[in-house]
Amino acid sequence: MKMSKKFRSNLLTYGLVIVAFILCQLAVEKVIPGFKMSRSLKGQLVPICVYIVMAVSLNLTVGISGELSLGHAGFMSVGAFSGIVMSAWLVNAFQLENETIRLILAMVTGGVFAGVAGVLIGIPVLRLRGDYLAIVTLAFGEIIRNVMNCLYFSLDGPTLHVGFNNPNLPGKLVVNGPTGATGVDTISTFVMGFVLILFTLFVVLNLINSRSGRAIMAIRDNRIAAESMGINVTKYKMMAFVTSAVLAGMAGALYGLNYSTVTATKFRFDTSILVLVFVVLGGIGNIRGSIIAATVLTILPEVLRAFSDYRMLVYAIVLIVVMLATNSPLLTGLVERIRPKKKTAAKEGEAQ
Repeated sequence: MKMSKKFRSNLLTYGLVIVAFILCQLAVEKVIPGFKMSRSLKGQLVPICVYIVMAVSLNLTVGISGELSLGHAGFMSVGAFSGIVMSAWLVNAFQLENETIRLILAMVTGGVFAGVAGVLIGIPVLRLRGDYLAIVTLAFGEIIRNVMNCLYFSLDGPTLHVGFNNPNLPGKLVVNGPTGATGVDTISTFVMGFVLILFTLFVVLNLINSRSGRAIMAIRDNRIAAESMGINVTKYKMMAFVTSAVLAGMAGALYGLNYSTVTATKFRFDTSILVLVFVVLGGIGNIRGSIIAATVLTILPEVLRAFSDYRMLVYAIVLIVVMLATNSPLLTGLVERIRPKKKTAAKEGEAQ
């Protein structure tokens, strides 16, 4: 019964994403008369996909693993710049003009480099707990951003040159230190964003429902009891942390290749906090809630832009209402009353 319930829940999550994608495509292509998408919302499609992947991946660390990480934007920046460099290198070295293949390889590269950064950071950081872990991950996120401000990448034909605080490199500069990456080929698409969301859901949901996922949740619930049962705490915490970093790096590559200019200032501390807000408002450990919260809170500022002076006020009120509704016993009781038959059937099954 438990496995079938999880399967239905996962199927509903996949179905929600697929239906949303189909509706967006119909609105973009204007297939149905009168059902179309505004120009500003079209520009938000790829960022929405990016933030959904960021929220789901961070939920793996915060909700499933139980570790508070405030440096998620750092992995996103590593993925963004490594993906941009890989895309430019593929054009220069192999004259690869196929944008889909370049984008896939750039996202894979971004995920690999972010995963390496996750391992290097996770080894010392995951020995800490609680507030100390949050502070150190915040520090590492800021360190990564400042390191990216000092890095220079240039392409001289197929040769890639890397310099630290040295802009005098041969060839054409791809990443120019604090100026960032300029003249980037914008090859990101909404379709690839949708594919990345499905890939993220496949990885995260299968990990949660696997033996490793149960071990991760056991560590979250009671570390001492998990250790006493022979669970390798460091191994499973590192697994969740690095998986989260890899997915954030892939999202960063998709994000970086969606803009012609990308600077390290786009991946500041407030970006990590924004993603954490998606996770908290969607429900810690609730993957479907993270998807909905990331979508709504990305669209909401653009929708409220027309209200000018009242935009931030309405945004704050909506956040408060969502938080109150999520934690309201009255709302929970109302939902239970709506589904009395399911509850009765469950009790009968337990009695048998």
